[in-house]
Amino acid sequence: MTLTSQGVAPKKCIQEAFDADEHAQNLTRWQQQYDQLSPGRFYGRLDEIELSAMQVFKEHTGQALRQDCRVWADSLWLGIPTRATGSRINGQMLEKHEVMCHPGGHDFELVTPEAFDIYGLVIRMPILQAAAHRQGVILDNEWQGSPRRRVAPDTLHAVSFLLERLLSHQQGTIAENVHQDILLTGLLEVLQANPVSHELPPSYAHRKAVVDRVKYYVDEHLEGPVTMDTLCELTHVSRRTLQYSFTSILGISPLQFLRLTRLNRVRRALRKAAPHQTVTDIATHWGFWHLGQFSHDYKQQFGESPSQTLNRID
Repeated sequence: MTLTSQGVAPKKCIQEAFDADEHAQNLTRWQQQYDQLSPGRFYGRLDEIELSAMQVFKEHTGQALRQDCRVWADSLWLGIPTRATGSRINGQMLEKHEVMCHPGGHDFELVTPEAFDIYGLVIRMPILQAAAHRQGVILDNEWQGSPRRRVAPDTLHAVSFLLERLLSHQQGTIAENVHQDILLTGLLEVLQANPVSHELPPSYAHRKAVVDRVKYYVDEHLEGPVTMDTLCELTHVSRRTLQYSFTSILGISPLQFLRLTRLNRVRRALRKAAPHQTVTDIATHWGFWHLGQFSHDYKQQFGESPSQTLNRID
């Protein structure tokens, strides 16, 4: 569902979605895929403004998600949750007064809780570098290697306030270049000579590697059953280590990850099904042989039956 506001510049668009992965496709020029983690009907809203060298948005997602994301190359993304609790970027838990940063052109993963709101700002790197040069600001490039960045509370509040005002303001009343200059000033405050977040524990790299190895394997073998013994053998770790790796990196157990990944893949397949395909065809293709249990689990997870998803006309 798309509602576009009137006004010439800057352009503002409000989009609503009732499917997580549909919502993921609504963000302009991003490559994304969302898996829904918490049970219930999904609702998402995206308020987005495109400036000549920036993209500004506020995203609301009603259910917990695992998000695979990539923004366009030669850019920088800054993400400011309205509350940090329960969100992770690349397996790292966000703490109070921290923001997320990631360069464009590279994949990253977010895990977000239910009822999550985040401000996002994407800027082209040449514009950011030119603004820093004009204002005599030396950029701290630590953000290229660390996806979390600690920000002074006053600065964080000021930047969030600017983003909210821009997104809620009546369009056409303030010139686009004024918006852009104000946001650039706030962004430079965030990126200049501030301390990065605390160092990660030595175990982080190993836990992340275990989870990534499982994710890669599951992507290649998702249509059939995958057992915990298989995953332990694959990653050369014990069940306990496998469990701890998943709960610390993704916030869910390996079994939850396997189940939810398959359910989300079935949902995508149902939404894209050819006219001759049935729920049974698609469910069995993805390894769900007990159709009664599958239908129960599917409805509990997404708030509708598989046949309702299959027969929906968008």
